[in-house]
Amino acid sequence: MKITDVEVVYLKLPEIDPQRCDGTQDTLMVRVHTDEGISGIGEIDSSPMVAKAIIEAPASHLIANGLRDLIVGMDPFEIEKIWERMFRGTLYFGRTGPAIHAMSGIDIALWDIIGKVTGRPVAQMLGGIYREKIKAYASLVMSETIQEAAKLAEKYMGYGYKAIKFGWGPLGRDERFDIEAVKTIRSVIGPHVDLMIDIGHVWDAQHAIRMAKKFEEYGVYWLEEPLPPDDLTGYAQLADAVDIYIAAGEQESGRRAYDRLLREARLDILQPDLGRCGGLTEGKKIATMAYDHNKKVVPHAFKTGILVAASTHYVASMPNGYLLEYTVSESPLARHLVANPIVFQDGYVTLPDRPGLGIDIDDKVEAKFRS
Repeated sequence: MKITDVEVVYLKLPEIDPQRCDGTQDTLMVRVHTDEGISGIGEIDSSPMVAKAIIEAPASHLIANGLRDLIVGMDPFEIEKIWERMFRGTLYFGRTGPAIHAMSGIDIALWDIIGKVTGRPVAQMLGGIYREKIKAYASLVMSETIQEAAKLAEKYMGYGYKAIKFGWGPLGRDERFDIEAVKTIRSVIGPHVDLMIDIGHVWDAQHAIRMAKKFEEYGVYWLEEPLPPDDLTGYAQLADAVDIYIAAGEQESGRRAYDRLLREARLDILQPDLGRCGGLTEGKKIATMAYDHNKKVVPHAFKTGILVAASTHYVASMPNGYLLEYTVSESPLARHLVANPIVFQDGYVTLPDRPGLGIDIDDKVEAKFRS
């Protein structure tokens, strides 16, 4: 079997609000095609047109290549070799950031191919299925008002969620707002539902320590990305000073960055995004590092059903996997791009037993939003 092409599809809503941190407004889908008629699906979480260019660019010289040219003709089963070839072939402009993002979508598609050829779910091909049901949390962008957030919390509790996260939006701007929001949401969801808060890296370490201690009073399970991504010293100060779990890592790409987050930032929970971190191949290595350090991994997955499916297989294949981010955005890309999405019921998602990622793209939705 040989790779014959890498197809890159940019999908976007008719109108995009650049002030809204919502990854479901657009996406970059990848199809890797083979000479045996089997194709794999992947997704990239990046600046879509930047990542698209990295895949489609013609070769410039030995270490400045487009990813498509690097891998056409290779055997998709040689997945480590392909990953290394892409990494080495983009050293001049890559090593992290968009180049790794673009590699991530291709890598996910390759695992989809391997599962389809073998007739097995991706999770099994990653090393084994540790769990077929995974707890999922409702992931929401914070509303502009606390009253609206309370209504959303009540809505998703009605759907059976046992964990919920609010992030970005107005959070982090005003201390009184943040405390009142957490207090109100906790009163709505009750004492037994996990509550997570994502601040969106706008605080310094001292402010984060003070706020984390206040959040502890309301049983916040984790505080996510309160500091800028590169403030590793601040994260270490925060993690050492509070009892609440500190989570971060969605901005990173490549396992070396997560090694720094473990050793220097001393994070409790790593959040690799499989559409950014290097795909399932690199994600598996990140999960192993975390396991060796007795730390938790909860993948970031605020995109479409493609990334949710990849993340479901990822968590199912980890001995320390226990929780999944489940996008509840009403964006038609998030809700309808995948014709047979991962099913949520009574607080959990179920790993599909179909080959590969176990998903199919709705051709009509793809055509409607293809740009």
